[in-house]
Amino acid sequence: MPPDDSAPPDAAFAAHRDHLRGVAYRMLGSLAEADDAVQEAWLRLHRADAGAIDNLRAWLTTVIARICLDMLRSRKARREEPIDAKATIAAAYADTAAHPEHEAVLADSVGLALLVVLDTLSPAERLAFVLHDLFAMPFDEIAPLVRRTPAATRQLASRARRRLQGAPTASDAELARQRRVVEAFLAAVRGGDFEAIVAVLDPEVAVQADTEPGQPPRTLRGARTWARGAMQFARHIQLARVVLVDGAVGLIMAPRGQLARALRFTFAGDRIAEVDVVSDPHRLRQLTLGVLPDA
Repeated sequence: MPPDDSAPPDAAFAAHRDHLRGVAYRMLGSLAEADDAVQEAWLRLHRADAGAIDNLRAWLTTVIARICLDMLRSRKARREEPIDAKATIAAAYADTAAHPEHEAVLADSVGLALLVVLDTLSPAERLAFVLHDLFAMPFDEIAPLVRRTPAATRQLASRARRRLQGAPTASDAELARQRRVVEAFLAAVRGGDFEAIVAVLDPEVAVQADTEPGQPPRTLRGARTWARGAMQFARHIQLARVVLVDGAVGLIMAPRGQLARALRFTFAGDRIAEVDVVSDPHRLRQLTLGVLPDA
């Protein structure tokens, strides 16, 4: 049964709350911020003349979109504090989520990789893509929100779509092979299987990881050395997801949907030969991330 927009404001709003929360979560990538946006939408409804609203769902969707757009722009205007220095191995696996299992459930409900890649878009691109591609809102309704023509808004969504694809540079067959290697590595780490981790690493694998901003990365070599580090931090890799990183298959770690670390791999056959662990905020913003299609 469709929501009854003729009901009292609180009851009518409650009927649309899940929809608004879904829009806000995909826009913001944070459940707490999404709930804040929904609360602000409720306040704006109470300040409005409800009797003059013909289509409450459309009105509320527009309101929540504007709120989220303002929040995204405010977020983009701030810069994250530099990440503290970490040991090389810890930098690859440390996770800032207080409750990894809970965060994993939340992320999987939408798709962590999608949320992280969406965060690389500009606020206008993100809004155009989310509202049109995920919620089927027409471009002529989205256009006023981003202060562009419908045609320009269509281009925003198209550009976002291309960026979400990650501009892979390898062939489909090569990407499939890389994906098998990375997924085997991830499964071995999660399962605590030391020999299986070693098996997917080149014996002389070279690993470098960011430390303090402006300082050279830390470097180590050897499959068994890095595998021991992987075993030590196995429980922290529960949130890692396989994505495209600069056109090749890699890993990201994004507690609460915020990109904190990326692992960029170089492959030699069916093994990982080099690993670049990126945690510096400036370097993270330079990465081109993309969502892999379902296997």
